[in-house]
Amino acid sequence: MKRIKQQHGFTLIEMLIVLLIISILILITIPNVTKHFATVDEKGCKAYISMVQGQVEAYRVDFMEYPTIEDLVAKGYLKKNETTCPNKEEIMITNDGEVRLAKTSSDTSSGS
Repeated sequence: MKRIKQQHGFTLIEMLIVLLIISILILITIPNVTKHFATVDEKGCKAYISMVQGQVEAYRVDFMEYPTIEDLVAKGYLKKNETTCPNKEEIMITNDGEVRLAKTSSDTSSGS
């Protein structure tokens, strides 16, 4: 009679333990990744506001007045789809030419 070799492999319990460890590692990394994306969005918006501030200054040099967002688009300083931050937050230009997030300026002006 032929003897069957014992085959070695992973048991169901071992596989479940490995899946549990992988799941725990995924649960640990997901919050860090989403936090990283929020930081990237914030820095991207700050950089975009700085770029728009430069366009406001260029407009002021050319026309001797501070523009609105619509003025910048109409005169070609910004493209039509460039009126919000990359994360879709609205920006605005104050009367003294400062570029801000719309929600920030409304929060500060409501206290006056």
